[in-house]
Amino acid sequence: MEKIEEYFADLSIAKRSAVTKEPTYLLDIDTSKNVQEENGCIVAVSCSNGSVRLYNRETLSLLRELNGQPGLLKGVKFAHSYSHVFSACTDGTVKCWDMRLSGKTPVQVFKGYPSNVFISFDINCNDHVICAGTEKVGDDTLMVFWDARISSQSTRPVKDPLGVYSETHSDDITQVCFHPDNPNMIVSGSTDGLVNVFDVSVDNEEDALIATCNSGSSVSYVGWSGKEYKQIYCMTHDEGFCWWDLTNLDTDQPVTCLNIQDVREVINVRNGSLDYLVGGLYHEKTDQLLVVGGTNTGTIHLLNCDSSGLTYMRSLEGGHSATVRSFCWSVQDDSLLTGGEDAQLLLWKPGATERTLAKKDNMKIASSVQKRVRVHSNDSYKSRKKHSC
Repeated sequence: MEKIEEYFADLSIAKRSAVTKEPTYLLDIDTSKNVQEENGCIVAVSCSNGSVRLYNRETLSLLRELNGQPGLLKGVKFAHSYSHVFSACTDGTVKCWDMRLSGKTPVQVFKGYPSNVFISFDINCNDHVICAGTEKVGDDTLMVFWDARISSQSTRPVKDPLGVYSETHSDDITQVCFHPDNPNMIVSGSTDGLVNVFDVSVDNEEDALIATCNSGSSVSYVGWSGKEYKQIYCMTHDEGFCWWDLTNLDTDQPVTCLNIQDVREVINVRNGSLDYLVGGLYHEKTDQLLVVGGTNTGTIHLLNCDSSGLTYMRSLEGGHSATVRSFCWSVQDDSLLTGGEDAQLLLWKPGATERTLAKKDNMKIASSVQKRVRVHSNDSYKSRKKHSC
């Protein structure tokens, strides 16, 4: 089996986006699965100014900008099989645009309940179900679900929810992530420290809950990994990392593969330090999990993950000049897109050479969107009847 280091050893900057009139944090990135412009694939980026920017993936030229969001954006996702892009918003909606249309008006709005403030969302792999997680309002913390299918004959632009999960988290639901291959499986993470796995094909929430794993801290990122994606992992707001194997739920083997309270204290980075974690990606070709972190001055650190712990692999330098907020890996050409607080979108490719001699100025910007998520209190945990990790 090939080593994961071979895929990242020669990554260098191929392109960077042009400076825009309004500098903004680039908070989330996704690439089209089935959408082709005349000159290639599309990249969607959610920005701190409330817009979704669409770029050509190869040139990073700005194609369109979708504005008019009344709240802060919380993620951007392309449909897997048709030409739609989705974005959740703190105004309690998930909006959908058709990339074949030139207008900026959403073709569908998925509306939550009046008090909902969405801070996470995802769409499942067959594009049938959308889920969004809310901030805690009063005693309510919800995972809200909609039928994502859009009929060409429908005349109603607003869709109401199918239903909610309301009993399994006690604080803000910061992350929801559907299984890459199984449309019924979803993992959620919260500032209550819990990471829950559900089978949404089951009728009620209590029976749908398959496992509850305790990270011990406020969850900032969740994902799936391992062969057939039977493992889950999470990162926390205080830079912790946890990794669980769901195949061991009904065995005597330990479910927890790794539990690191603060990665910054255990990782040795060559010629520098690790300031934060950004997220992770499962590399199918090598059956290995990669963790992405960085420094406040824009250096990206790539960490390899196995049962013995996290190990430093390499750094990507000379690209960003401030904190990196988002990334997206392409399995088609082994390239990496990154976005950050310097308002830059970068494309990294194996063996690439950036065709510019211009000096890259430090573009770190001030933004009111920079919010600190409160850390949960330990007494917010609830006992669970289901499997606990």
